Amino acid sequence: MMDKRLMSLSGMKKMMGLLAGISFLQAFMFVFQARYLALSITGLWNGEGISAQIKAISLFFLSFAGRHLLTVIRENCLDKFAYEKGKELRKELLNQVFSLGPKMVQKSGTGNVVTMALEGIRQVENYITLFLAKMMNMMIIPWIVLVYVFTLDKDSGFTMIIVFPVIILFMIILGFAAREKADRQYETYKKLSNHFVDALQGLETLKLLGLSKRYSKNVHEVSENYRKATMSTLKIAVLSTFALDFFTTLSIALIALFLGLRLLEGGMTLLPALTVLILAPEFFLPVREFSSDYHATLDGKNAMGAILDILEIKTPKETTLLSKEQAKWSEESELTIKGMTVHHNKKNQPALSAIDFKWKGYGKIGLIGASGSGKSTFIDTIGGFLQPDEGISIELNQVKLPHFSQQNWQKEIIYIPQKPYIFHDTLANNIRFYMPEAEDQAVLKAVEKAGLADFIEELPEGIHTIIGESGRSLSGGQTQRVSIARAFLDPERKILLFDEPTAHLDIETEVALKESILPLMDKHLVFFSTHRLHWTNEMDYILVLDQGEIVDAGTHEELLIKKGPYVNLMNQMRGEKTHD
Repeated sequence: MMDKRLMSLSGMKKMMGLLAGISFLQAFMFVFQARYLALSITGLWNGEGISAQIKAISLFFLSFAGRHLLTVIRENCLDKFAYEKGKELRKELLNQVFSLGPKMVQKSGTGNVVTMALEGIRQVENYITLFLAKMMNMMIIPWIVLVYVFTLDKDSGFTMIIVFPVIILFMIILGFAAREKADRQYETYKKLSNHFVDALQGLETLKLLGLSKRYSKNVHEVSENYRKATMSTLKIAVLSTFALDFFTTLSIALIALFLGLRLLEGGMTLLPALTVLILAPEFFLPVREFSSDYHATLDGKNAMGAILDILEIKTPKETTLLSKEQAKWSEESELTIKGMTVHHNKKNQPALSAIDFKWKGYGKIGLIGASGSGKSTFIDTIGGFLQPDEGISIELNQVKLPHFSQQNWQKEIIYIPQKPYIFHDTLANNIRFYMPEAEDQAVLKAVEKAGLADFIEELPEGIHTIIGESGRSLSGGQTQRVSIARAFLDPERKILLFDEPTAHLDIETEVALKESILPLMDKHLVFFSTHRLHWTNEMDYILVLDQGEIVDAGTHEELLIKKGPYVNLMNQMRGEKTHD
């Protein structure tokens, strides 16, 4: 019931050794505590004075204090360890997310990834704190107690041996049922997280379209599914806890009954009987604690599994093959691609197939094609977010590369997607995305170039106004201008990747935005994915994609003369008859 990958965390074996040592010492504290408590009670029963029991009582309290001191030490060590592992996992998760790029986030769901990095890490810390200690106690303490019980009374020892496996078996059966329910609950939780983020981002649009009330039914349905899954998990948890408490209490009562009968018959003396009776609850205590905390940590186990699944996704190796000078793009730089093929899934058809491309210096390369033709895949591969198949030839500034996931190459890139993300922060800090140390004066110049000057004047605190979630909302055009201002702020990056940046904008907004985008493209290498025809006139070179293949290539004028797939695509977009 433990994720085996938990042991792969750094320092875990050392922590398990420490926990084993603490559990071992606590087991002896239980034995000493029971022994000296029974000795003091037996002495008083035999008529000895209280002064004669001072030694036994003192040793009892020392054992009792030692037991709880060890618990405090264990909890402090686990808290610190869990906190450090939480920090490490969050850092590794964020690094992995940035390395894998937007496709992974899109596949997993933005809400799920955000929840995983925030709430999920907290649940993992809780899982480590509770689960490890209870598991180690259950593995060590009962057996040391049992060995001592056998030295006092074999019949009671055999009773414990017979009952213990039955309780463990019952706990496993209920544990599997609880895990199935918890897995289902976690799946609905992920859906709820993604649904919440999507609903929050689209709330303004829903209101404008008058669909907010209708959409509320959908929100209620998703929330209700999560409520039902949670209640179903709680039912199993409550049932298993009750059943386990019932059987352990019944077992302790059974041992007490047999001990009492043998005392009455004179088959046993008071001291060993009382010691066994005191130790019986301690024998079953680790199992009870493990069972109750197991249900409390299932969410943490699922969260950790989801995080480790992402961390196990293979990331590209050899990411430092390019030096800063080699990755720097200039008028003399050259890029050659031969036979580039990309699969999203090995079982599916390639998203890009046998792509050949060569370019030197600055220029604007347009990527056009129908939806699903491979435009976004091309952009993501150039940006290093997707890895091409092995065996291709990529040469950048005379350096051969296996892929574009090169650290210095990616530092040359500015990525402008359809829907840029706006952080809950000031407008200035949002624009500083690529240059966190940029001064306000530089930000204002970028704002002016991006056509946001009039908008800034309307804001109460100018560029220091909070935008994003819970802040000033932006229109689609304004959001896109923020991403353009980010590019203007960093003139050192010479590679611009546009992934249909105006696809969701109306034509009037797009035309106005175009005036800001065109100056940005000067003296840059630009890859511009679009399905809007008016952009093709601005491109120096056009690649026409169809089902992942380049079916036509050339300048706008050359492609018009050829009257091939480019002209056919233009006619289709205009609703005209295609050229045969």
